[in-house]
Amino acid sequence: MTIELKVPESGESIQEVQILKWLKSEGDNVQEDEDVVELETDKASMDLAAPANCTLQKILKQEGEIVGVGEVIALFEEGGGKPKAASKSTKAAKKAEEPKPAAATSEAKSDGSASSASGNDVQATPSGRRELLKHGLNASDVSPTGKTVRREDVEKYVESISNRKTGAGASSKNESELEEVIPMSLIRRRIAQRLVQAQQKAALLTTFNQVDMSYVMDLRKRHGESFQKRYGVKLGFMSFFTKALIDALKAHPELNAEIRDETNIVYRNYFHIGIAVGSGKGLVVPVLKFAERMSFAEIEQAIQEFAGRAKSNQLKPEELSGGTFTISNGGVYGSMLSTPIVNPPQSGVLGMHAIEERPIALNGQVVIRPMMYLALTYDHRIVDGREAVTFLRRVKEAIEEPSRMLIEA
Repeated sequence: MTIELKVPESGESIQEVQILKWLKSEGDNVQEDEDVVELETDKASMDLAAPANCTLQKILKQEGEIVGVGEVIALFEEGGGKPKAASKSTKAAKKAEEPKPAAATSEAKSDGSASSASGNDVQATPSGRRELLKHGLNASDVSPTGKTVRREDVEKYVESISNRKTGAGASSKNESELEEVIPMSLIRRRIAQRLVQAQQKAALLTTFNQVDMSYVMDLRKRHGESFQKRYGVKLGFMSFFTKALIDALKAHPELNAEIRDETNIVYRNYFHIGIAVGSGKGLVVPVLKFAERMSFAEIEQAIQEFAGRAKSNQLKPEELSGGTFTISNGGVYGSMLSTPIVNPPQSGVLGMHAIEERPIALNGQVVIRPMMYLALTYDHRIVDGREAVTFLRRVKEAIEEPSRMLIEA
């Protein structure tokens, strides 16, 4: 019995996905719930599993193709029966995986034929073997990062070879031969669309201030070790800024609001704070839902988990939606000053930057303090300049004297 593998629904806003990578090949037997293909939406990546114990009969959509929700991308034969006749490339891959006797190997080398794709004693994972076959390589050609050659090892090796060839032949090639055209991923396309949308539909303006980080840095120094022992996570700056931000948003609710249907302002009495983090596919913004209810430890734990799963493209679509305000920390990359772009339909975004020791005037004297520039970009249609400036100043005061938040001063 033939079983169709269809693209599942992944949220109301997701209508299409991109085939990122097939984890199985035609003719492979797979177990129920075993991952067979990696898909990418405009928000996150996800794996699609086999519907039953079956054989992958035919791949209908290739890697890189864009397909709609509900579209059939592969056919399976139920029961994990006899695989269909393997293609020449599949046969070659399986043959390459079989170890050869020492005598046979020596004979093959002496008559000029290729050695085993497994690279004699060098072992490779299934995905590593497929990648080796794809590029016509032996496992012995690649230096594994572990005990076996993995797909990532092969990709790095191929990239290094390509870079050397490009450098050696650059003088004899024209510009087009030195260019590489790669289709934009759905996530990158979505990022581009939202950034352009923000600049076209909102009246964006940025105001700046600077904050003395001495008090927060002293708190982290005094309590950081005990905090980490108790909660298993470092006491970072983001929890302080999240708390300070919520305090300021309560005082200036227009920065936690949005314009809806061009004529209505929706004020929210909850705080879903987006935390911009880098991933392999670009910038993503997972959301701390009801951040006002979270402790310092819960904030730090959630951010650490988001950052880890963002690097492996394992964030869920629902974790990337619903934010009411965003924090972007360019300081972790060394940014001194920037003008962040609002994530629509939000009305504001706070940009954090690198901490640097700078001279400031304090009580009539010039002193050196660890200073950070803050940038607030806001939608001028809903937020006036006075509110934006006082909002940013309240964030500054909460960071420079966190005890104010305890007494709600």
